[in-house]
Amino acid sequence: MRTIETQATVTPDGTLTIHLPPDVPPGKHRIVLTIDEPPVTRSPRAPLDLPVHDCGPWPKRLSLRREELYGDNGR
Repeated sequence: MRTIETQATVTPDGTLTIHLPPDVPPGKHRIVLTIDEPPVTRSPRAPLDLPVHDCGPWPKRLSLRREELYGDNGR
């Protein structure tokens, strides 16, 4: 198996023209075609564009240690 990256031309009727390196032997070959499409444009409000609520700065001595959040039993 071999990977060849090259450019191809597609005509309006859907015909694909591609130029391969000269060391590719003539005959039938199994070819996998991948077409890089332009990126999908994002809508103005994407599905995960969630609202943001600013609650101001965190307290200066805020501790988020597990023991302080859940007590002695850790839950």
